[in-house]
Amino acid sequence: MAGYYVENFGCRATQADGAAIERQLNQGGLVRAGSPADADVVVLNTCTVTRSADQDARSAIRRIHRINPSARILVTGCYAQRAPQEIAAIEGVSLVVGNSHKHQLAELAAAGGFVSIGAIGHLPTAEHAAPTSAPIYVEDIFAHSELMAAPVFDSDNEKTRPNLKVQDGCNNRCSFCVIPFVRGRSRSLPLGEVLANVDQLVVNGYQEIVLSGINLGKWGRDLRAHSSINPAVERLRFSDLLRAILEQTSVPLVRISSVEAMDWSDELITLMESTPRIARHAHVPLQSGSDRVLRRMHRRYRPWHYEDRITRIHEALPQAAIGADVMVGFPGETDAEFEETRQFIERLPFTYLHVFTYSSRPGTPSAEMASQVPAPVVKQRNRILRELAAAKKHDFQQQFLGGTLPAITLTAQHNGRTEALTSNYQKLWLRGALPANRMLTARIHSIEGECLVGEAE
Repeated sequence: MAGYYVENFGCRATQADGAAIERQLNQGGLVRAGSPADADVVVLNTCTVTRSADQDARSAIRRIHRINPSARILVTGCYAQRAPQEIAAIEGVSLVVGNSHKHQLAELAAAGGFVSIGAIGHLPTAEHAAPTSAPIYVEDIFAHSELMAAPVFDSDNEKTRPNLKVQDGCNNRCSFCVIPFVRGRSRSLPLGEVLANVDQLVVNGYQEIVLSGINLGKWGRDLRAHSSINPAVERLRFSDLLRAILEQTSVPLVRISSVEAMDWSDELITLMESTPRIARHAHVPLQSGSDRVLRRMHRRYRPWHYEDRITRIHEALPQAAIGADVMVGFPGETDAEFEETRQFIERLPFTYLHVFTYSSRPGTPSAEMASQVPAPVVKQRNRILRELAAAKKHDFQQQFLGGTLPAITLTAQHNGRTEALTSNYQKLWLRGALPANRMLTARIHSIEGECLVGEAE
């Protein structure tokens, strides 16, 4: 019986796509191999958000072909959608399947003789970048409306915190971002399917579920509202989804992965405030605190709007973790504009930041912009923001010393301690060896590095 191995790159949505691919292959009769070296078929589910993401995928192809030259390497995901010819020409690649056809990956692999999974339906015709290159299955992503969804589990903590993708695609057109062109339009997993997935995870004993998507706050905008959910609106909103999960399932804790500033409505914040079953955690992408940079980025909010939402979240949930993505080195970012960002971050109640460097992506407007920021300047700005974020996190954690926080135990254990994660997104080491996937209240005694230390009450 053929063995397969799926290797995922990038965001939570890509991880969720990889779980759906595994389900396809399992249903086709294949068996999961322990590593790429042991697999007959290796699926690389790629990311393309940065140049380094592309390089990681190319390096993985060459590494797997070197250690297992007989393996069929199937490349899919965002990089495959953006640059299929580039991938098809790499030695060892057997098949390239873009996001447009990812939902048919197992059937396409079977049609090519790479696996045997039984009946095959109607399939598109393959293209070839060159006579000797791998077959390519890629079409206009905007012509497709499929949404792959399957719960995915952190490889280090697979007994806890499954991630459920409920939305894909994005209708925004940020000038630096290639994702809409490889993921397509925003589309939502229907409410009934979300609830069915949550119910199944609850039946299987999971205590916390993480909701994710490419533009999660836009869930429901493409779905008609049902009178039993919210008769006052014609289309559903993300808050409707959360309310339905709370009312119609018994999941103990729901965590929201990331929601844009313009989608943090008062209704959503009030709903979070009303129940401990939504994790005290808000991740709100920022990118820049400079109005001029945000305009060049084509972001749909201004700094004062963003600040208003962060302030509202903090007032409603003062112990909540509030995080943001921040980009440094966007083309033309001046010292003064960076200082605007630094001051903006300094005065807001952030508890962590994901700081990353601008990466030019082919086909995006920013790739054609002049005044690229020199690498040493970008490195210095990155360091400044990371140090600021570390200081803010330390100040945030200080308030919990001597108090208690709700948490869930993870699988990692070390030196007689068990790793856990608090509702407000703090890594926590608990004294003693405790079972994974256990909800508890922890008393906090100290801080080690960036981790809280305590014991279960």
